[in-house]
Amino acid sequence: MSLDTVSTSDVGNEKSDSSATMGILSGIPSSSLRERNFLVGNVTTSNSKISDDLDNCFPERKVQIFVGTWNMQRCEVPLSIDDFLLPRAERFVRDVYVIGVQEATTDIKGWEIKLQETLGPNHVLIHSMSHGVLHMAIFIRRDLIWFCTDFQEDKITTRLISQVKTKGAIAISFQLFGTRFLFISSHFHSGETKVRERIEDYYKIMGQLHFLSKNSNSTTYQKCDKDFSGFDCVFWFGDLNFRINQPHHFMQQEVEDPSTYNIWEALKCDQLKRNMERGNVFHGFQETEITFLPTYKFTPGSDKYDVSVKLRVPSYTDRILHKPCRSTSITCHHYNSVSSVKHSDHRPVYGLFDVSLKPGRNSLSMHFWHEIFGECGWNFHRWKI
Repeated sequence: MSLDTVSTSDVGNEKSDSSATMGILSGIPSSSLRERNFLVGNVTTSNSKISDDLDNCFPERKVQIFVGTWNMQRCEVPLSIDDFLLPRAERFVRDVYVIGVQEATTDIKGWEIKLQETLGPNHVLIHSMSHGVLHMAIFIRRDLIWFCTDFQEDKITTRLISQVKTKGAIAISFQLFGTRFLFISSHFHSGETKVRERIEDYYKIMGQLHFLSKNSNSTTYQKCDKDFSGFDCVFWFGDLNFRINQPHHFMQQEVEDPSTYNIWEALKCDQLKRNMERGNVFHGFQETEITFLPTYKFTPGSDKYDVSVKLRVPSYTDRILHKPCRSTSITCHHYNSVSSVKHSDHRPVYGLFDVSLKPGRNSLSMHFWHEIFGECGWNFHRWKI
């Protein structure tokens, strides 16, 4: 297979219009957010109120989720991240947005405000956390905050010798209706030959993840078992740092002409795929077919791969993996990189998923980041859904 063009962020994927049967949650066109119509008072006036019935919100019992990852290389907050969060391949905005960044910008508040501005007032930042230079933010449609549990989180450091925590993972878990989600964003060891160290990172994170037991009202925490049996749906994403085992000059020549670049041949030498196939790492996880160019290592601000003295091999370091548990179904409609966001030496990667939901409610509470919402100049109670 070859790539015919890499000029847009929708390379290699068909146009996705996952406009499933709508309940009382009408679709929010992504085009309206790109035009920033909401900034001039375009307020929806529907007086419909959200029922606690899952079928009213999701007649097909499926929630639409955006998962994105980006190693920012400590760059400044970009002026626009529309191509990242609002891909033109998707007509409607997703219900849930999960964005994990590694080597995050120093202006975390500015980054969260930029995310909020991009997604508009119909979504709210319901939870975020940082650990060193790792950061994860979760936005959800305002209509749905009534159906979420309080969030649980954990963080793991895999590089103890570093004063600044650059390698490790952050994990956030929550329940939407009766479905329990777990999102893990991580940054593994770098280096083309450090495969063993990256696999050790995986097992160290697995061995140290702890969450509050859902069967206990105390502060007793339990380890996350290898099968993730306490969850219905797991996403693991980030700069996993696995490389292509090919000489630099070979891969450099391959990616210079996308029309002749053979993805399948390159992926035969992908360290992550080979070790997943051998059962060495990410047991039970799946990855949607890759149809885009390697996401690392670029000269920032350009489309040129690494030409420094280190001559790093162009590779797919940035990945999104998913694992359905307990009869949950996960469908990926779109998996791509964002070629137009060139602020760091990595390209952002995102996936658009549909995840099946089951009924249920447990310890629901309304909580979100009012401050970030207000920084965009919006009043939560003014915006009627």
